[in-house]
Amino acid sequence: MEIPNDPKLLKHYIDKYHIAEVFQKDMTEHMRLYSFNKGEFIFRANEKIDQLYFMVEGKAKVYTAMQNGKSLLLRFYNPFVVIGDVEFIEKTPITCNVEVISTAVCIGIPLTSLERHAISDPAFLTFICRSLGEKLAKNSVSSAINLLYPLENRLASYLLAIASLDENSPSFNGIFTDKLTEMADLLGTSYRHLLRTLNKLASEGIIEKQNNKIMLLDRYSLEKLAGDLYN
Repeated sequence: MEIPNDPKLLKHYIDKYHIAEVFQKDMTEHMRLYSFNKGEFIFRANEKIDQLYFMVEGKAKVYTAMQNGKSLLLRFYNPFVVIGDVEFIEKTPITCNVEVISTAVCIGIPLTSLERHAISDPAFLTFICRSLGEKLAKNSVSSAINLLYPLENRLASYLLAIASLDENSPSFNGIFTDKLTEMADLLGTSYRHLLRTLNKLASEGIIEKQNNKIMLLDRYSLEKLAGDLYN
């Protein structure tokens, strides 16, 4: 959803992430702020895009949708990241789902504006090349993670990434688990194997299963298991 015009807030993000340096020309007049709530999609696979986004607040998960109906988690996006750069350069539909897991704010620039003012801009093209190179490297790491790391490590990283602090109790970490089948798909495992791994973490006192929630009891142990796998 587009945020009502707020030049001060827009300038805050532009200055915070040095976005003006991405372009030789001042592109501020073409920029708009957008807000996405938890569970909303910034992009869906196979959609055509008309905006390039700079994510400046929040967190999103990136995952592919397979032809067999399953999904596979690739990574998480945190600020500052460009979303839609591959599709802008290749002029192709979106290849992955980008779903918000913590309210996100993005700066959007219409592709028509970029094609008119930035497609021959050396600063912008250098920035896009750097962004694409980073994503290529992270995709290689993601492939290795999904192939080589045990589920226990990948699950720990996933739980930490999607955990949210309750506003009324800073020590509380609760995660809704009404879609364990979806979680199993994202982590490339079976529902039964996911349950076994959750039960193992619970028996070790690292998490606690309460009705439709997972409680994070031992963040330190989770962090040791997780490393920085999906970051």
